Amino acid sequence: MMTDGRLQEKLTEMLNGLGAGSSILPPLQIDFGRQVTLANNVFINHSVMMSAAGGIEIEEGVQIAPRVNLITVNHDLKDKMIVICKPVHIKKNAWIGAAATILPGVTIGENAVVGAARQCRD
Repeated sequence: MMTDGRLQEKLTEMLNGLGAGSSILPPLQIDFGRQVTLANNVFINHSVMMSAAGGIEIEEGVQIAPRVNLITVNHDLKDKMIVICKPVHIKKNAWIGAAATILPGVTIGENAVVGAARQCRD
């Protein structure tokens, strides 16, 4: 396993932005890391999956529990070959509970709490 400094360095390279005081515990599954922006003091626990083609913005002070899925990609209901991307935006100081799934186009409000294993959709 990488030392904490090396891990933070790699995350900074991989993401569009990694704010001061922010950290992500491995393992992390992510595609399109350059589509993800993390503000200051964000904490992301282990086993989080980000499908980020549509863009993910996580504001200051957000806490994300283990096994959360942040999904920005879906398929058209009539033509499943068409991919539709919509961003996910998590506002300041929100807390996302364990195993929650945030679907494309969802904005989680400031200071919101999303309960464990909940599904948030557009």
